[in-house]
Amino acid sequence: MTELGLTSENPCFSEVDSGRDFRERGELGPPGGRSDFREQDAFGSDRRAAAAHPCHCRWRWGPRIPATPRPWPGRRCRPRPAAPTPRRSAPTFAWLDTVDVDGDPLTDAAARDWTVRDYRTHLAAVLKRSNATVNNALAAVDDFYTRAGLGAAAAERLDLPTVAPRALTGKAVLRWLRAANSVDNTRDRALALTPFYAGARIAEVVALDVDDVRLSARKGIARFYGKGGKPREVELHAELRGAYSAWLKTRAGWPGADTAALFLNRRGGRLGARGASAIFAAILDSAGLDDDGSAHVLRHTFATTLVRGGIDLVVVAEMLGHARLDQTRRYTLPTTADREKALTLLPIDR
Repeated sequence: MTELGLTSENPCFSEVDSGRDFRERGELGPPGGRSDFREQDAFGSDRRAAAAHPCHCRWRWGPRIPATPRPWPGRRCRPRPAAPTPRRSAPTFAWLDTVDVDGDPLTDAAARDWTVRDYRTHLAAVLKRSNATVNNALAAVDDFYTRAGLGAAAAERLDLPTVAPRALTGKAVLRWLRAANSVDNTRDRALALTPFYAGARIAEVVALDVDDVRLSARKGIARFYGKGGKPREVELHAELRGAYSAWLKTRAGWPGADTAALFLNRRGGRLGARGASAIFAAILDSAGLDDDGSAHVLRHTFATTLVRGGIDLVVVAEMLGHARLDQTRRYTLPTTADREKALTLLPIDR
């Protein structure tokens, strides 16, 4: 990878050759603005790879460089929606104009470490950011320094809260299922039940093709493509098999029925993640769960139900597409409801 050219003499754009037949175009925003790098692939998708940038330097702003799609050899040649990424490249170093730092954090490794640690304290103590947000910002800073050739800063991450991911429980699960099963549109019903019964991410669901789903009278398998395009096959629950069968029959009369995409929009194209999110939001609202649920919460509900039901973590990890078992082990942690229930056991004197 070529060295990132960041000097006050250059325009605010740099181009990094990754050596994989695609290029990353970086845009460095004005002080206090957002800075990020975008990978442009053959499908024109705009996937953000965060990069922080010391904004106290004086930069010249130039016009935006249009993306130039290039083919990726060996990739599955069909458009897939880009998974949403968290906001990691906040105005990381805008505060440097108002503080004194020892040394030059752009050239000196020790000054870099001191500055990043001070920034970590600023985020946590002054801006009151959550530990997860602080860690994301530190990852963005490390990405910048790595691209600049100075290496990642020696700054420890903050401990994350030991609470299980938010999931639906008890009556909320029944309310969701009743709302989803009462939907007249067979596409929306099949879409809504997929994260709950298959543990799929919303980007994986809308990326399904018709040939990714194999159904029979007593069995069904769906092939999902997770992060990094890694495929996994998941056995389909009987309720989900019935929803898919009903949608496939209805789908034959939709515009675009001759295309590969399983879930279609009204124009006959592939249903996107934004459109799918709107469908989930409408069903959650009808169930009275608009503040408690989302498609990803349904995925968490799938995992929490299996883990607390005694299913081996390795099996759950495979079904979720987790690369590390630590990601799945989070579902064994206590939930907020567990802690609230524990408080009710304490006696009171009245």
